[in-house]
Amino acid sequence: MVKHQPLQVYEKQVFVSFVTGIYGCRWKRYQRSHDDSSKWECTWTAMLFSSFLLLLFWAYFWLVAHNDYNQFNWLLYNRSGEWRDDTFLILAYSVVGFSYVSILTILACFHISLGQQLNLYWVHKVGVLVTLLTTISGVVTVNDVWGEEWAILLISLQSTAPFLHLGALAVFTALGWLVAGYVVRRERSNFQVMVLLIYVVLLLLIYLAPLTFRCPCVMNSHSLAPRPEIIGRRGAPMLAPENTMVSFNRALQQGVSSLQADVTISEDGVPFLMRDDTLRRTTDVGKVFPSRQHDDASSFNWTDLRALNAGQWFLERDPYWTADSLSAKERGRAGNQTVCPLVEMLRLAARANRSALLNVRRPPPQHPRHRSWFMDTLWVIQRSGIPQKRVRIVTWTPDTDRGRVRGLQQAADEMLSLEEMRQRGVSSLTLHYSKASHRELREYLANNVSVTVYPVNEAWLYSLLWCSGVPSVSSDAPQDLRKVPYPIWLMSQSAYCFIWITSDLVSIAVVLVIFSFQKWKMSGMQNYNPEHIMLSAVTRRASRDVNVMKEKLIFSELNNGLNSTEDLSLNLENGYASYSCGGH
Repeated sequence: MVKHQPLQVYEKQVFVSFVTGIYGCRWKRYQRSHDDSSKWECTWTAMLFSSFLLLLFWAYFWLVAHNDYNQFNWLLYNRSGEWRDDTFLILAYSVVGFSYVSILTILACFHISLGQQLNLYWVHKVGVLVTLLTTISGVVTVNDVWGEEWAILLISLQSTAPFLHLGALAVFTALGWLVAGYVVRRERSNFQVMVLLIYVVLLLLIYLAPLTFRCPCVMNSHSLAPRPEIIGRRGAPMLAPENTMVSFNRALQQGVSSLQADVTISEDGVPFLMRDDTLRRTTDVGKVFPSRQHDDASSFNWTDLRALNAGQWFLERDPYWTADSLSAKERGRAGNQTVCPLVEMLRLAARANRSALLNVRRPPPQHPRHRSWFMDTLWVIQRSGIPQKRVRIVTWTPDTDRGRVRGLQQAADEMLSLEEMRQRGVSSLTLHYSKASHRELREYLANNVSVTVYPVNEAWLYSLLWCSGVPSVSSDAPQDLRKVPYPIWLMSQSAYCFIWITSDLVSIAVVLVIFSFQKWKMSGMQNYNPEHIMLSAVTRRASRDVNVMKEKLIFSELNNGLNSTEDLSLNLENGYASYSCGGH
């Protein structure tokens, strides 16, 4: 009677099966391999890593650009003529795409760490390619439509650079495990030397990166300037329709120090509040005057303007995703707003003992008030009862009217030298945050020039400008900034240097330990006797190669129609014996 060798019982490798199954659809043990990956698969892995880095950049950009989402939608509206919130779709794609590519990148790193052959499943290859091309198209489109917004990346680094440095340090230190496992192999090649050199150079650059950081919030707490005053930009447009009386009232409830509004002159000389050149976006002019919905806002007389509803659009389009948070009473007030005249806003500011910041738009040349627009505005200011010293106009005053505005503060919306400011009679600046560099701000403040920065809607940007010494900011979200009683983070120079140097030293120590361990592990494997390894495998458990051979024999015989269990076991024994003899 023939005694058959029992089938080998394999140790389950659940984690490896999970990794190779999701990444390359290799769920079975016999489908996996420790052979070197092909150049084609290495190319796909490089594309995967490139997609991850590009999506990381894309996600970070839209994270910090949250400060200007409404501005982005407004630019698209001016191009297309239709209001739509494209930021929602962009955010959805960013979350899904980044999560998908991140998971594949982590699995690829596990493949390298476990010594598994890289073999990305074809479905994932299509997904990676689509994600990469879509992200590239998105970057090109943003550069075309919103190219000036790239400046926020450099500005945000003034706040996030210390934390990004620690994150990059942790990631590159962990990557030392993969680099060490590849470099300390018995085989030596020029490519291994190049990989090691690149890794060391990048690690050194990360170690020294803080030398290039310019973070205003790295300072002593006793040098911190007073908290910047908050100006309600068009009121509180996240809580009520912009440039309406209910919006300005909501802004005053949030404790703003000033009210900012956009002023347009009507055909009959009445200054009213309107941001856009037309009335389509913020009124129902398309229903009341369908044939005039594309006309300039200044071409309407005041009687026609008062007939328009200037609040219902806010509830229908929900430009800031905040309309649902309003109570029924607040929604009713918001939906019944009309176009606001300048005089009513100024009277409200006077009653609340607040100042006003006005962006006045000069009518086009064919307008009947093209020459008298400034006097129309000045007359309304005087009639409102607000002291002129509390009013700032962001415009260029005609030379003929200079003598009439001695008590009125004039502000410029561009960078000017101190000499130019004296010549023009400008006493303050209203600057976009991308134009307000830390060095120039310090120069203006040292010469007693008041600076207002806009738009500031995020706590991190408000904190950064606070550390820079900015006296006031103009915001669409005064209700959020009032909740920031202190900069998000503030650190002395000595404390930051201690954290920086300590983290670098810890990283160096961990990298050295990783390389030493990998070297010791590899040298230990090389000291084994191959014959001893084979004999041990025979007496205790089959080696991986034997197990793989058994599995292949099983599936081969099954495919050939061998149904006899006795013959199958005999074949297994013969194959096992032949392989063992060959090992000797």
